[in-house]
Amino acid sequence: MATPHISAQEGAFAKTVLMPGDPLRAKFIAETFLKDSQLVTSVRNMLGYTGIYKGVPVSVMASGMGMPSIGIYSYELFKFYGVENIIRVGSAGSYRNWLNVMDVTLAERAVSDSSFAKVQGGMTEKSIKPSVELNEVIQKKAKELGINLKMSIVQSSDVFYSDPSQGTWQDIAERTGSDCVEMESFALFHNANILGKRAACLLTISDSFVSHVELTAKERQNSFTDMMTLALESAIEL
Repeated sequence: MATPHISAQEGAFAKTVLMPGDPLRAKFIAETFLKDSQLVTSVRNMLGYTGIYKGVPVSVMASGMGMPSIGIYSYELFKFYGVENIIRVGSAGSYRNWLNVMDVTLAERAVSDSSFAKVQGGMTEKSIKPSVELNEVIQKKAKELGINLKMSIVQSSDVFYSDPSQGTWQDIAERTGSDCVEMESFALFHNANILGKRAACLLTISDSFVSHVELTAKERQNSFTDMMTLALESAIEL
């Protein structure tokens, strides 16, 4: 079985998929953390792998950037490949002084001005929650591992370069009530909700609007070890 965007065969994906945005980050996770990992799809260089972590099958697949992209890949994984859980593992920019570069944060909800949910399924909500059960597993595992996991409200933006007329980042943070910003989780949570699946979003803070500290592209690709470990340890509990 294949879809227009995924060339994997039926049964190629594990029940739980870690989903970074960057295909090279997916490759790094598979090669660094998974045993006997196999490339199962590479359409448009959107790389997907399945391997073994501590005796349990786990998959990792890139989502690309933005809600339309993760919307396609997460929908197809949930709908056509029998995937039950997707944990997004990505990066975010912080709006708060208590959320610093390299901190790991778990989305308690995603807020967005995006029309994704309305166009896809007629949903008008601007705030969507992840799987409560999946979040609980991740929070419990973080305590066991001694990882300082911070909960946050995540803004999912459709636009990376917004016009100054739309307000400052402080204006956006106040209007949305969000603590950090990324571009995917709102669509992922929507797809999980309409398909009866589970999704969560783990993020490492890669830059701060408050302190102006930021990581390089290479550091983003290779250095998010705490987040990766937490996601994998949570995956094998599901």
